[in-house]
Amino acid sequence: MLGTKLIQEELSAIAGGQNVRAALPEDAVYGVLPQWVVEPETEEQLAAALSCANAAGIAAVPRGGGTKMDWGNPPKRADLILSTARLHRIVEHAWADLTVTVEAGCTLQSLQSTLAEHGQRLAFDGLWPEHATVGGVLSTNDSGVLRLRFGSLRDLIIGVTLALPDGTLAKSGGKVVKNVAGYDLPKLATGALGTLGIITRAVFRLHPLPWGARTLSFATDNAAEMQQLILAIQGSQLAHTALQFICAAGDSPRADILFEGTKAGLDAQEAELRKLLGSTSVQVESGAAWNRRQELADSLTEKAALAKLSFLPADFAAAAGSLQAMGSSQKIHWQGVFQATGIGTLRLDGEIAQLGKFVEQLRSEAERRGGSLVVLRRPAGLRALDSWGNPGDALPLMQAVKHRLDPKNTLNPGRFVGGI
Repeated sequence: MLGTKLIQEELSAIAGGQNVRAALPEDAVYGVLPQWVVEPETEEQLAAALSCANAAGIAAVPRGGGTKMDWGNPPKRADLILSTARLHRIVEHAWADLTVTVEAGCTLQSLQSTLAEHGQRLAFDGLWPEHATVGGVLSTNDSGVLRLRFGSLRDLIIGVTLALPDGTLAKSGGKVVKNVAGYDLPKLATGALGTLGIITRAVFRLHPLPWGARTLSFATDNAAEMQQLILAIQGSQLAHTALQFICAAGDSPRADILFEGTKAGLDAQEAELRKLLGSTSVQVESGAAWNRRQELADSLTEKAALAKLSFLPADFAAAAGSLQAMGSSQKIHWQGVFQATGIGTLRLDGEIAQLGKFVEQLRSEAERRGGSLVVLRRPAGLRALDSWGNPGDALPLMQAVKHRLDPKNTLNPGRFVGGI
């Protein structure tokens, strides 16, 4: 292993001395303070800096906007942060082909603003869009309510460039929507938490901006009734873009539904919804209703955790029942925003010891029903709690892919499923 001074000199030679600095306390990852932060100006510099770290035997942690650095497990090692902050160009917006090529450090807000100039959008609504970067949301596979209509990021990405630990810039996919050449590296990198390679650029398929939008809401007395209405909506001919339902300890559930289109189309959809729901009262809401997931994430305290609960859409009532029963018995206050796809974002508040017990029991119940519970953010006192849960029989394959692409375990060691 090279000495500290030699490593810094080599990193400075690669990225420029002005782009290499000592890590500060705010650069810590789950309390682990790296030695250096490097902000390369090109993809080639980033790949070379990663190769330097790999050769020197030091651990590299990718970072975009830093909004989700505390997602996943604490790192086993963290010596070097490789930032994509300077890789923020929109390389090509092929608006006639409905595709965009963008560097990983570009923020979602900046990308959407540029696409909107041509009446287009990346049909994705992630957390903290003003700070979250393309590479970061891909690595964490974040997704919001638009997933119901447009799919997840794995459905929207059609090409990717990855910096691998050996210094290779690997490219996969293309710039057209129908592209089947080569191994599907874009989907492999999405959600891998930067443990296989560092995303340097991505190509996405786009969708037109809607002519208009309308949000409607309704409430029910209990989760069973809400589940029946949600399933009825999902089984109908309604062309809704998003559908979410909100629950909290001791409260009755309520739901929001989003329609997009022309005014005539919106009026017709609203009339059909009211007819389908019968005597259930329906209210027109502002677009602020779709900030509920963001509000949960923004309101965390030192004793609160943020988790992702997945379940079969037909199991919403059972999931809500488990939350109510376990939360009441263990004195855990919970709030949840659930999507009709069966994915929920939970905020959990309580004493540290009880919080850990609650997570383990809820995870066991979710897995028994074919779902999962992933802890996204946790209080400092729950550092030892595993974020991911049981990986099942997929772990050996995941480990083999990790060893193939990162044999020295250079990238984000320990952060991902099964300690990868």
